[in-house]
Amino acid sequence: MKSNTTFAMSFKLVVGAFVFALLAATPILSGNRLTTRDVTLQLFRADASARANFSNQDLSRLDLASLDFSGANLAGGDLFGADLTKAKFTSADLRGVRLDRSTITSTDFREANLTGATLLRPNIFSTLAMEQKELPSFERANLSNAHLSGDFRSVRFQNANLTNATFGAKDPRSEELITARVDLRGCDFTSATLVHAVLTSNDASHTKFINANLRKAKLMNANLSMADFHGADITAADFTGARLDGANFKGAKGIRTAIGLP
Repeated sequence: MKSNTTFAMSFKLVVGAFVFALLAATPILSGNRLTTRDVTLQLFRADASARANFSNQDLSRLDLASLDFSGANLAGGDLFGADLTKAKFTSADLRGVRLDRSTITSTDFREANLTGATLLRPNIFSTLAMEQKELPSFERANLSNAHLSGDFRSVRFQNANLTNATFGAKDPRSEELITARVDLRGCDFTSATLVHAVLTSNDASHTKFINANLRKAKLMNANLSMADFHGADITAADFTGARLDGANFKGAKGIRTAIGLP
């Protein structure tokens, strides 16, 4: 009898653990879409063995400030206009996510996978003071094929993968959230990969590209005054029409193959 009782208790514990893991991995629906309460509850239930799953979910315009999405799956989701102030997306799966017009004040995207994501005109600063502590971080994030537009002044992209990323309009005739020029002044792209990246006509003055990989990047007509390309690989990068007064190319690789340099 005792052995049977022990077996029954063990079986219940195993089943309970399985159900708990299943619930953590399954989105909770309130009506037709998730609410802030649903998201918070699912994050609370998730653990290391069953990360929170919000893939392909509509989370647009929700207040998700200060929530921890580290390691969560949000691939294909919609975060348009969401408040992500101080939220953590460390190592989260954000492939193809729409982050247009979201608030990313002090948001942590370090090591997140943002492949193919869009960040069109996000809100970064809460006041006109533009405090450094409010900057989001994209350090070591994967932003390959991502599309960014708006004001990204002083944002940190160190060691990020921005291969084929586009800063600015792809087709202004069909994209309503595009601004004509992306503000990248003072950004830090140290050791970032910007192979085939498009930064055409943007303002990247006083920006750090130290040791960055800019092979075949498009920087035509960009404002690169006082930009630092020390040790960067600019092989076949196109600088045609760019403003380069005060730019530092000391130790840069591939200068002879770069296009449009004086």
